[in-house]
Amino acid sequence: MGVLNVTPDSFSDGGRFFSPAAAVEQGVRMAAEGAAFIDVGGESTRPGAASVDAAEEARRVLPVIERLRTLTSAVICVDTSKPEVMRAAAAAGAGLINDVRALQASDALEAAAGSGCAVCLMHMQGEPRTMQRSPHYGDVVGEIRAFLAGRVRACRDAGMSAERIAVDPGFGFGKTVEHNLQLLRRLPEIVADGPPVLAGLSRKSMLGTLTGRASGERLAGSVALAVIAALAGARIIRVHDVAATVDALKVVAAFRAC
Repeated sequence: MGVLNVTPDSFSDGGRFFSPAAAVEQGVRMAAEGAAFIDVGGESTRPGAASVDAAEEARRVLPVIERLRTLTSAVICVDTSKPEVMRAAAAAGAGLINDVRALQASDALEAAAGSGCAVCLMHMQGEPRTMQRSPHYGDVVGEIRAFLAGRVRACRDAGMSAERIAVDPGFGFGKTVEHNLQLLRRLPEIVADGPPVLAGLSRKSMLGTLTGRASGERLAGSVALAVIAALAGARIIRVHDVAATVDALKVVAAFRAC
């Protein structure tokens, strides 16, 4: 899954693809490099990020979704928590709703269920503005598994088939480096619960802590985390650097098949 931030303030590439033309060009490039999904987001969810209203978020993402739907064979995703944006994006051609709040906003579950889109439900402790101030858990993996299971049940109760649902443990969203490493080590436990697991580790701040590298210098660390996540059973790997990660995952696939 290629990350396409149509924002001025995302943590790694904010502003680079803010114009629709630049965003479409990047989306086409990622699809050519092997991305099966293009995840289009119009609101930054980095720590401390300010919120964006639904009209502005839709203005940013809809033209990009519409163009990429016609120019690529990738599944176009919308990265949003707002039901208005979910409905508009589905009408524009999005096939997956990727929600960091796991469809907990008012009317979001109903909007997603009625859209016909697949969904990815992510765990986040707190809100983007404050989530990294003091994240704490008794059992980080157990608590996240319970949360995701509850959200999957809510989707099933709303009429979604199991085939429409994926989950994301939310690396870096209200988690310390230690929490993230525990999640990665025990990712097979989350995989065993059933729904396909998405892992989003690309360029995350944990790599800054572990390697001392700035956000634009974390390719090697990001690819290493992608390989670990894939070997642990993650089915979707969400990344900024598609070509390098696709190469690494081809090696993982060959290794697992031998």
